[in-house]
Order: sequence, then C-alpha cells, then structure tokens
Amino acid sequence: MALAGITRHNVCMTQSIWSDHYLHPSKWDQQFPALALHDLFFQSAERMGRAAMADFMGRKYSYAEMAQTVRRVARGLQNKGIGKGDHIGLFLPNVPQYIAAYYGALAAGATVVNFSPLYTADELGHQVADSGTSILFTVSAAALLPTAMKVLNNSSLKELIVGSISEALPKAKSWAYRLFKRNEIAAIPPDSRVSTFAHLVANEGNYTIQPCAPEKDIAQLQYTGGTTGTPKGAMLSHQNITANARQINMLDPHSRMNQPDEPLDDRILGVLPFFHVFANATVLNRTIANGGEIVMLPRFEAKAALAAITRAKITSLPGVPTMYQALLDCSNLAKTDFSSLRACISGGAPLAGELKKRFETATGAVVIEGYGLTESSGVVSCNPYEGMNKFGSIGQPLPGTDVRLVDKEDPAKPALPGEPGELTFSGPQVMCGYWNRPEADAEVFLGKYLRTGDVATIDEEGFIFIVDRLKDMIAVGGFKVFPSQVENVLYQHPAVKEALVIGVADAYLGEIPRAFVTLHNGVTVDGAVLAAWLNPKLGKHERVQGVTIMDVLPKTMIGKLDRKALRIALGP
Repeated sequence: MALAGITRHNVCMTQSIWSDHYLHPSKWDQQFPALALHDLFFQSAERMGRAAMADFMGRKYSYAEMAQTVRRVARGLQNKGIGKGDHIGLFLPNVPQYIAAYYGALAAGATVVNFSPLYTADELGHQVADSGTSILFTVSAAALLPTAMKVLNNSSLKELIVGSISEALPKAKSWAYRLFKRNEIAAIPPDSRVSTFAHLVANEGNYTIQPCAPEKDIAQLQYTGGTTGTPKGAMLSHQNITANARQINMLDPHSRMNQPDEPLDDRILGVLPFFHVFANATVLNRTIANGGEIVMLPRFEAKAALAAITRAKITSLPGVPTMYQALLDCSNLAKTDFSSLRACISGGAPLAGELKKRFETATGAVVIEGYGLTESSGVVSCNPYEGMNKFGSIGQPLPGTDVRLVDKEDPAKPALPGEPGELTFSGPQVMCGYWNRPEADAEVFLGKYLRTGDVATIDEEGFIFIVDRLKDMIAVGGFKVFPSQVENVLYQHPAVKEALVIGVADAYLGEIPRAFVTLHNGVTVDGAVLAAWLNPKLGKHERVQGVTIMDVLPKTMIGKLDRKALRIALGP
C-alpha cells in the first residue's frame, strides 16, 4: 500500500517505544502460559455451559452441546485409529460441523489441515498429498463433494466424512433447503471409503485424552505462499494459535480479559471463511476464548449478512475491504440496524480511505485496520479499537509482539534510520516453520524473527505503515494468488511461449490478476480466447482480468522474466 506524499520516520524498535506510547488496553509486555487449543475450547465450554456458542441460520448451538459433539468427533476418529501424527483435512464452508471437526480432531490428538472450498481438484489433491492428509471432512454440497471424490479417487486420501448443511439448520429451514435447494445438493455415493458425519458422532463421546506439548505439537497446517510462489504448509503449534487468540482479545476493551467483572456482550458475524487464517484467528478461536457467540453464515451474501447484523445484534464484524464495499452497495443497507455494532476489523488487503469513511458514516461503527499473515497464526498488529486510529497504518503490534525493520537488500542488517525496511517480527504466534520445507525456513527466519516480505516504516508513536511489497503475491479480496501458479497453467497452452502474471488495481477486489504473454513464432491467438481457455482451469479468486499478447516481455540481465520491470513499464 503506497502512501503518496507521506513521510514517516523509522524509529529504533525497543520496548520503550511500545510501553511509552502503547494505546491498546492491555500492556505490551505480556507472557502467555502454554495452552493446548482443544483445552482452550473445553475451558470455555465448561465456563459458558448453556450459553450460545454458535448461531447457524437461526439455530442456536450452546457451548455444552457443541462440546459434546466435539467429544463424539474425537471418539469417532479414535475408533478409526486416528491419533497423534495423523493429519485430518477440513474442506468445509462455515457450518457447525467445521467447529466440531476442528476441535474434535485436535482432541483426538491429530493435526488439522485447512483447505479452501474454492480449490479445484488439482489444487486440493496437491495439498492433500503434500500434507499427508488421510481423512477429509466435507459436506454434500454440489460445489464440494464431487471435487472431494475426485481427490479420493486420485490420491493417497483414505476416507471422506460427509455432513450436510440441512442437518445443521433449524427444522423448518432444513425442510425448505432439501426441497428448494436440491440442485445444490450432491448425492453421497455408495462407497466404503465414504461415511457420514452423523455416523461418525454416533457414540458416547468417551474419547481417550491424548498428551499434548502445546509449544511443540502442531495443531494446524495452514497453507500459504510465504514469500515465494509455491504454497507451503505453515506449522502452527497449539501455543501459536492459543496465544494469538489471547493477544487478539487483549485488543478489545470489552473482552473478558479486559473487563472480567462486566456482563459479556460479544456476538461476532462469522462470514469470513473459517479455513482462512484471518477468520480462524479473529472469528473462531478468539471468540471461543472469550466465551462469545459466532453468528455463522455458510458464505458471504450482502443481504444475508445485513439481515444477520440486525437479527442477532452483532457487536463486531471482521471482514475484507471487498466485503465492506458489497455491504455498502446492497439495497438493504438503509434498512439495517447497526446500533449494536462496535467495531469492524479490516484485513487481508489494503483498505481504501474513501471506503473506510463511507462505511463508518453509513454504520456509525469504527473500521479498524490490522495486519497479519498465515505464518503469524493470524494477527501481528492492529489499530486501537478506541481512540487514535491512524488511516493507512496497520497499527501497533499485539501484546508480546516485537517488530523490527531490516535492510531491504541485506536482511542481516537493520534498516537505516529514516529509511523504509523489510518488516520482521517475533512473538508467541510465530509459526514453528514450514512443513517439510527446511530450505524455506532458512529464507524467512532471522533468529526468532520472521521476515514478512513487506516494506514498512514506523512512526514516532509506534504505528506501522506498509509502503511496498517484496513478494509477488496478489491480494484478491483478501485471498492470496500466486502468480507462478497461474503462469504454470498458461504454459500448458500450445501457443504460449512466455507468461507473466501481475496484480492490477481493481475498484472492488483491490487487486486482480492480469496475464501478459508472448506467443510461439507463427502462432496467432486472441487474448480473449486465451482468457476463456485459462479461467475455467483456475480457482475463482485466481481468475485473470484478461490476457494481453505482447511482442516481448521484460527480462533481467541474466534472462529471467522480470515482473517488477513489467509493473514499471505499465505504470500506475
């Protein structure tokens, strides 16, 4: 995110700058006792009892009810021989089965692997193979089950466990869903490798508690592009994730951690997809750690989201900029009651100033920009919920998080005073490393500090400003697109000689991929034809705005295709 016309001073990052100017309600100097992720869940369930934990399209699930389902998932998986060292995949939208499968797999001793419901069969199959996932949870949706079956038939995946959206709905809505949404439901095939979620949880829940070393045992493999274009599994320990959940709660003046004696008023809209690290941290684990209620929607639809805000009296709304834009564009905006809404957390992509202003004016809530990445288990920094909120800044670091700037060319050196540098950070939320990628670990770790690939400045009050990106990833509405992945598909077309994919500005998504290619001699093909051939082979968020045919593509002195030079040649 470029900050045209703004100069920020790069300040030496020491503890004093955070303690002298810290504006979050909890002090910066914090310690986080080791805590297993499933223990965090069960502790909240014990404390909250019959209080609502989830609201799915009007059906309420209490903490006690969900805890019993989690125990049954754990027992059901252990009956299948699942335990420590096994990897359980979640190929699910935001449905109650996700919560039960997530914590149930952890309680059984396994590691969870999140997969995007937007993945094609090839993408899902690659990550299933890379992660060593043996069992995959999904639902009988026409958009998901056929893809999961393709992977089951063409990979080392051993079993599918299939739930249904209708079984999670209130009775009347369940009946209507089966009647009117039949075209969205896929039949579960008669296959010995496929079983139902209902069958899995048909037990008493008497699972065997597994030993857990929170700081060493991996709770979750979360795939990311890191600072290169190849997706890698970030190994997030139990402690990484539970520490980040507690750090995020420390930001909220109204959280139980900051107001332990006050009545809890915490209802968060769970429309960001749980498989994404942003929602996994800020919606799922943070809310359960706080004892709040998650008002879940299986996918984002502006009208449904606005209706849920009014119906459930939502207090917080995490989202990406494109989501806020869609809500503003919705005809139901004026009929929505935003009086309960305290804070909207924006992440995943830079937030435009005009969008922030318009949304705050329309809703009366404050839009707070933060920053995080998969390798941080979610969140690194955030603007204060109340008081100073600097536009264009990603705020101050979370409690227990130290930030330093290093030289852009030589990360072994600190950035020069007054100069932008690559943002690095340390803290309890920093991943343990990449799954089976020691060479990638060597590229991103500087001792205990993690390189982000983002160039930043830090002002005299400890607010961080991202001013450039070293990495080539494209942020499409909060999703990361890896140019090399799209280029690899383009190279499969017989006419394509060379290909470069870069992000171009888009008013709705922030950025969108666009491809630039040269053709083999004597070949003629139109860019629109290439785009029509390419896009069906990609995930929805990867699809290109268009394909431009060029005579030559820029190259470095050693002949390597040069994305940076292409961006410069195209101009702003």
